[in-house]
Amino acid sequence: MSENVQFKTTNPHMLKSNKDYASQTLMGGLSGFESPIGLDRRDRIHALKSGDIGFVHSWDINTSVDGPGTRMTVFMSGCPLRCQYCQNPDTWKMRDGKPVYFDAMVKKISRYADLFKATGGGITFSGGESMMQPAFVSRVFRAAKEMGVHTCLDTSGFLGASYTDEQLDDIDLCLLDVKSGDEATYKKVTGGILQPTIDFGHRLAERGVKMWVRFVLVPGLTDSEDNVENVAKICASFGDALEHVDVLGFHQLGRPKWHEMRIPYPLEDAKGPSAKLRARVVKQFESHGLTVY
Repeated sequence: MSENVQFKTTNPHMLKSNKDYASQTLMGGLSGFESPIGLDRRDRIHALKSGDIGFVHSWDINTSVDGPGTRMTVFMSGCPLRCQYCQNPDTWKMRDGKPVYFDAMVKKISRYADLFKATGGGITFSGGESMMQPAFVSRVFRAAKEMGVHTCLDTSGFLGASYTDEQLDDIDLCLLDVKSGDEATYKKVTGGILQPTIDFGHRLAERGVKMWVRFVLVPGLTDSEDNVENVAKICASFGDALEHVDVLGFHQLGRPKWHEMRIPYPLEDAKGPSAKLRARVVKQFESHGLTVY
């Protein structure tokens, strides 16, 4: 990193002070989870592969954010992508998370099971990218299903090949991030490739898993008519499995974390979309027969 890079500071922390975020979040951190103590590196690698532990960044209980009803959203550590608008760069490295026992996670879900059932909510795995830890996530989903708790996976689908069809069957809903409609823009936005997302969406559709697609609208980055048109065509290809598309306007809530971690923020001066731009994008999606929120 160049020594000439200049960093801005943002105080207080925007995520913690944002009123909307605070009103949706009832608790967080990792309180109440039992973490493995005394495991050496070899033991941890084995436990990760078996799903006996998962590396978790944080969790909270929220509404109207990560799926229907009141939900326990677990943010897993580790992500293969580097999205320019990432809100949680502190989840990129798995080693920065805290190892949590599978049994401790299931116990926490069971504590809220009645609340989830009463509100139509459930458990959502987000990140980072939760598909980096398929054994842990899929085991927790299986246990949740046995309790009658709704399961939701928030993912880019980039690592979809690591999931078996049987594991997909324990997902009630997938929040699929379609970050771009063409490979060039996807590479610019994420550093990765688009095709795995499309392939994963088609697999979900074939298994009858419901989807909500999320598309982040960033002026000057993802907003071109061609790019949006391609995203809409991808969404339409998922057929009846896709319930709706969420067009999410870019915002700067993640910027403080980039500053705190001293990572150059590529969207430092970017603005959110105007009402006119959002209306144009929504119209493009609707022209393909898609429901847009």
